[in-house]
Amino acid sequence: MRAVVALGGNALRKKGEPFTLETHERNARIAAESLYEFVIENEVVITHGNGPQVGEEFFRNVFTQGKVFTMSLDFLNAETQGWIGYLIERSIREVFIRRGRSRPVATLITLVRVDIDDPAFRNPTKYVGRFFSEEEARELERRYGWTFRRDSDRGWRVVVPSPEPIEVLNADAVSALLRAGYTVVAGGGGGIPVVIEGGSIKGVEAVVDKDLASARLASQIRADYLIILTDVEKVYLNYGKPEQRPLDEVKVDELEEYYREGQFPPGSMGPKVKAVLEFLRRGGRGAVITSLYSFREAMEGKTGTHIFP
Repeated sequence: MRAVVALGGNALRKKGEPFTLETHERNARIAAESLYEFVIENEVVITHGNGPQVGEEFFRNVFTQGKVFTMSLDFLNAETQGWIGYLIERSIREVFIRRGRSRPVATLITLVRVDIDDPAFRNPTKYVGRFFSEEEARELERRYGWTFRRDSDRGWRVVVPSPEPIEVLNADAVSALLRAGYTVVAGGGGGIPVVIEGGSIKGVEAVVDKDLASARLASQIRADYLIILTDVEKVYLNYGKPEQRPLDEVKVDELEEYYREGQFPPGSMGPKVKAVLEFLRRGGRGAVITSLYSFREAMEGKTGTHIFP
């Protein structure tokens, strides 16, 4: 079976944990152990989020301005793809060594083509980086021209455009590596958003949703399954309300109806459900949404939300 496994943006640093390399290393090892049996038995691409990490790098630009050169958001995406991919690849290789198995692993810096006329560039919505008070946000907005919005009751954060992924430019390379027996780490953080104009490829100040980019990649490489690992064991209807109920198995038409009803908020489960719908509409055999810690049980059909055409 060929599958894309999308690790959630907080898989390497859970809420409340210190932002240290030790934290990231420990969680990368946990992820590698959880995925080991599935990876060894199937053709697998591992994608991952980079929201907390690229957010930290974004503000490193601010706090070091005038001391070191600053990097635009496309370069920050590339930078975090590199070091997060390194951690995941290293952890997978270590698991193979400890289990006495051998499997080549490769990490790809991944470019994703977007449309410069995408409406997202006129309406930035993707939160990046840390929280600020309203007074701090207004000052940073005045100084740097950024757009801030309130994120729940926790404070104000920068928002950037999040255009739709049109094409993963490295999909052919991913397919070639899978055919050669590699486990591939790719599509980190949704990939580096680029536009192609007049023979030039240009990075843009944006962030592509990781789950939508994973779905696009899964379709391009003709994966059988898209597996999205998040912080909940199942998808719920009426989440957080007394009448909430989990979805165990659901057909794509039914899930799409729930999506249209607004059951899945755009800031949490919405993009994941949208990614699954798009993947299955393009010919995927099935999809699973569950948590990293329930992954093994979900692949045995014991838990998770399983979606079928």
